[in-house]
Amino acid sequence: MREHLRKKVIAVCDKKIAAKGDNVGLSFYAFFANKNDDPELLMEAAQWWIMTHKLDHFEKALKIKKMVEAI
Repeated sequence: MREHLRKKVIAVCDKKIAAKGDNVGLSFYAFFANKNDDPELLMEAAQWWIMTHKLDHFEKALKIKKMVEAI
């Protein structure tokens, strides 16, 4: 995972957790705008989320943050 994406994932998770608490869930789409302005980065996130880790569509933000920090 590129460092740019890693930092973005952690920042989004931190924001969601701060706003909604430790049980907030999210999908990998939470890291992107509604328009597809960076398809390669979106596919990288999808690959990591779906193919590499076989995660469900929605996962706890705290779990994702811990996984990404461990990289």
